[in-house]
Amino acid sequence: MLAVVHKSVAKAPEELVAPDSGSPDCRLSGGDILSAYKKSYPDAVAMHFDGNSFMTFSHAKQALLRPRTFSGVDDIYCMFVGMLENLPQLRQAYGLSKMITECTLITEMYRVLRDRGPYSADQVIKDLSGAFAFVLYDNKTKTLLVACDPHGKVPFYWGIAADGTVAFSDDAKLLKQACGKSFAPFPQGCYFSSAGGLHSFAHPKGELKPIPRIDSQGQMCGSTFKVEQQVLKPIGQGVAMNFPVPHPHH
Repeated sequence: MLAVVHKSVAKAPEELVAPDSGSPDCRLSGGDILSAYKKSYPDAVAMHFDGNSFMTFSHAKQALLRPRTFSGVDDIYCMFVGMLENLPQLRQAYGLSKMITECTLITEMYRVLRDRGPYSADQVIKDLSGAFAFVLYDNKTKTLLVACDPHGKVPFYWGIAADGTVAFSDDAKLLKQACGKSFAPFPQGCYFSSAGGLHSFAHPKGELKPIPRIDSQGQMCGSTFKVEQQVLKPIGQGVAMNFPVPHPHH
């Protein structure tokens, strides 16, 4: 799966951009990344949104225990890779039918965050148990929510394209070629949103610190992020997201 989001929707941490090494910038633009994905996955289905943001999805090359699913409900689009161990319990908790997939569950959890707050995203996402990564985009409010499990069971990556857009994918090779050195594994046990940036749901009181990475050629790459558990935030229950609520058209 691949999602590319315009920088007006979500701004990734500056540390994800590789320091200038003096070598040519070979990164692709967001549109060119989509073209590269379609070349690797000819059966891919793409959803285009305003402002050069899009999602594209394919079942090709997926692992048996890490299936990919996609849903679109009320202009909220979600891509999910992996499996939730506690899906039956979460369906029951949210009053959903037994036919509901992980994607639809994530969408419903987001709606609870958006419409029934005040909840912090970590309070909701930490209830997910299993191997997972997901990207959710609310096209009405231009809101992005991305997360992956605390143990890195699903390989998941993000990077910065040549035009400043943020890209997310479970295809490391494709994203590394597209984003060059401004590429890194997505932080385990973390979520990223357009409303509040990058936070840890596994350790909501821990401070996230950028960890510089060096490639096999000895050049600096985009940083990854880890929780420095000794540095605690002030007492509180995470970060309230205050996701925008769509207003009905009159």
